[in-house]
Amino acid sequence: MDRSPPGATLPAQALTKPHKVRRTKSLLGNIRRHPQLYLLALPGVLFLILFRVVPGAGSIIAWQDYNIFAGFAQSPWVGWQNFQEMFQNTFFDRIFRNSLIIGFQRVLFSFPAPIILALLLNEVRNRRYQRSIQTLAYFPHFLSWVIVSQIFLNLLSPDGGILNVIRENLFGLEPRFFMIEPRVFRPVVVISYIWKQAGFDSIIYLAALSAIDPQLYEAASIDGASRWTQLWRITLPSLLPTIVTLFLIGIGRFLEIGFDQIWTLSNPLVWEVADIFDTYVYRVGLLEGAYSITTAVNLFKAALSFVLIFFTNALAKRTTGTGVF
Repeated sequence: MDRSPPGATLPAQALTKPHKVRRTKSLLGNIRRHPQLYLLALPGVLFLILFRVVPGAGSIIAWQDYNIFAGFAQSPWVGWQNFQEMFQNTFFDRIFRNSLIIGFQRVLFSFPAPIILALLLNEVRNRRYQRSIQTLAYFPHFLSWVIVSQIFLNLLSPDGGILNVIRENLFGLEPRFFMIEPRVFRPVVVISYIWKQAGFDSIIYLAALSAIDPQLYEAASIDGASRWTQLWRITLPSLLPTIVTLFLIGIGRFLEIGFDQIWTLSNPLVWEVADIFDTYVYRVGLLEGAYSITTAVNLFKAALSFVLIFFTNALAKRTTGTGVF
């Protein structure tokens, strides 16, 4: 007599199919139960499709000698020729080196800034004073890079710039043209980015700090732990998952330096240290019409970003046990 459990003799396809049906029904059931949440997510999904997925299909021109009048269908295919020309281009070494250096400096100096700011704000006991500082710290984020760059250009201007005024009045030094000096440009890029973004980026860390159980601090105080010990033993370990996640996101955007900041701060005299992937794509792709070669440059940048975030995620999971995927 066959005592095998029901369904034991069914083929593998019959066993796996109900799981797919259940997943589909579960998704439809979730949409019916929570239509408002999916409706709220709809604009973001549409934005992703319209401005990321659909334009991404145009990347095929990296393998074409694309002509804007001939279109995708009539432009001839050239295989990997555009990528070969990209690596042989005399400008490639410069834009690759500058993008890596500026990206590394921004991550190195700007990533800890919102963490430190959030920790300092968390120690302020006067809530009114804390909110005032937060408002002032958040405000630069809502300014465009055109305005922020003009502020820094005015501060460093040889004609009435506050830094040159201080140098002249206190030390008797001649006005200095800071923004035409290559060695000054990159520090200005990093400092201006920190001033603009640190306050806004600290919001996530402040939210994570508010989620820490206050009883942990009470127990530590009873045991005689100082504020510094509580910071190292409670606060930072509790923030570690948030820090790792945002760090991985930052690495993924390592080369997304931003055209608007570099373009508005730079000038031809500092082009040797300022020219990056984005400015090259604008100059050569849009102004000169070399769409295929600049698409190849952007694909190379995207591939490099993927490798960086994949490697960093694996390293983070091995060292801290936390990762994005």
